[in-house]
Amino acid sequence: MPRLIGVISAKGGVGKTTVVSNLSVALAKVFHKRVTVVDCNITTPHLSLHFGTYSHPITLDNVLRDEASIEQAIFEHSTGVKIVPASLNLSDLTGVDISILDRKFNNMFQGEDFVFLDTAPGFGKEAVSAIRACDEALIVTTPDIPAVTDVLKEKKVLEELEVKPIGIILNKVTGNKFELREIEITQITELPILVKIPYDKKILQSLAVKMPLVVYDYRSNAGLEFLSLAKILAGYTEESFYIPKLSFFQRLKRVFRRS
Repeated sequence: MPRLIGVISAKGGVGKTTVVSNLSVALAKVFHKRVTVVDCNITTPHLSLHFGTYSHPITLDNVLRDEASIEQAIFEHSTGVKIVPASLNLSDLTGVDISILDRKFNNMFQGEDFVFLDTAPGFGKEAVSAIRACDEALIVTTPDIPAVTDVLKEKKVLEELEVKPIGIILNKVTGNKFELREIEITQITELPILVKIPYDKKILQSLAVKMPLVVYDYRSNAGLEFLSLAKILAGYTEESFYIPKLSFFQRLKRVFRRS
């Protein structure tokens, strides 16, 4: 049975879709897992854009209108990740009932190791319908008071829907003094922080070339954190799987290249 994991956030702009795309590719390419990702943010879908694709003959919108099956909506990316996109066309929202998502996923994705649902932000019908279809959830947030406070609301929703929170992905970390510290966030939320992904311009570069960061530059600061997150979910320990880091001379060369 696959692990059906929702990647959720209470507010937009925290980098949830970036996490989904890079985590799924890391699991597929580095850890050789069978991975499917589903864009459940049907109002403002972006997942397929992170994989450099823009047009799909069959999407999740067609599935939710009973015009196609999930299998027909899946396409496989060159990284090995299978993707169920949502339509980028606003008119395709007509007749879509997102509340039946959990029924559409019933007994689906057999043979997969992981299925990630990229949910809509917030706690509206679109987001809650996707969360209800999950067994577990990863919470993406940034290290500021409003975003971390919203994690408490997310915990409450997950509890009511009987979805297990795996932990927090702390994203866009700059290291500035005004950011909440890791210990403060864990004390507020009572959830573990799985990884701290730094703010990294390489992510924007990777989007521009239509390639997930872990393919574009896995040794970037953020890329290494995505690999660490994949390692945690894949069940590897530090001793059983080594992720190579930059040597001192490689780091020095990078500094001079930027100067």
